[in-house]
Amino acid sequence: MSRPTGRVLTLLELLQSGGTRTMAELADRLGVDGRTVRRYVGHLIDLGVPVESVRGRYGGYHLARGYRLPPLMLDDDEALAVLLGLVAGRRAGDTASETAAAKIRRVLPDRLARRLDALLESLAFTGPSTGSSTGPFTGPLGARAAPDAEVLLTLADAVRHRRPVSFRYADRHGRGSDRTLHPYGIVGHSGRWYVHGEDARAGESRTFRLDRIADARALPGSFAVPAGADPVERVLTGFATASYRHEVVLRIRATVEQLRARLPAGVAQIEAVPGPEGEGWLRVLLRVERLDWLPGVLASLDRPFVIERPDELRDLVLALAGRLASHAQADTDA
Repeated sequence: MSRPTGRVLTLLELLQSGGTRTMAELADRLGVDGRTVRRYVGHLIDLGVPVESVRGRYGGYHLARGYRLPPLMLDDDEALAVLLGLVAGRRAGDTASETAAAKIRRVLPDRLARRLDALLESLAFTGPSTGSSTGPFTGPLGARAAPDAEVLLTLADAVRHRRPVSFRYADRHGRGSDRTLHPYGIVGHSGRWYVHGEDARAGESRTFRLDRIADARALPGSFAVPAGADPVERVLTGFATASYRHEVVLRIRATVEQLRARLPAGVAQIEAVPGPEGEGWLRVLLRVERLDWLPGVLASLDRPFVIERPDELRDLVLALAGRLASHAQADTDA
């Protein structure tokens, strides 16, 4: 794109943001003089863009009221970010997000539209986050690293067409390795993106974080997806059974529905307590990096519970109970 053309498009973007832009402001933003700004405005008018001039001391240029600008100009990363956000809104029942996604899809270039279609077909989401971090479990959910757009689109295309992919992967300690994967699906979970499939060299099913993947490329050949392969279920099961710093075992008198409201499948395993004495009780197993967020979760359940291990969690719960009792006593004394 030549520099004058780029500046005309920049002028269009400035005017599209709304309001009246003064000649001095436009000249400064574009790095040109006033005469050149007027020439660029003329280019836009020749293209059918209704730019109106405003006279006077605070005059300048603005777009005609109610004008909507076609076409939508997004690069791959921008289109990907917008559509993923709209897809998440659609999952939450936002019909405006659904119609907006459809409109954006219609005006995208064919090449990018096909790649994004592949992504939407291969993408699945786990259930809503409870506010607790998973994989590793470190407490409240924070900012997440975004995957590279090209990596995400390459993997999505491989899922859609069942093609092997190779990539460079960095583990949690930063150690790199070369991988070949038969990808079954891409999963969005708690603000991160994962790809699940079979590690062709190890012959085992594996899950990889997309923000740790680099240099992804499709390989010749194809593969068959085994019956019953559910990427979402495997990602959640992997979190619940992974090795972390603390192993927590609880008995809680509650229903599965009550527990899942605070401890989803990606965080905890739930099983029945055997024997007559276990009636109404469930055993909960968690593997976590930190314990400090669990006392608040247990308090919010408001159900009887027993901590089987570790003792450190019991101490944290008692400390929380002491602080709450102290605060309540302070209010009484006041």
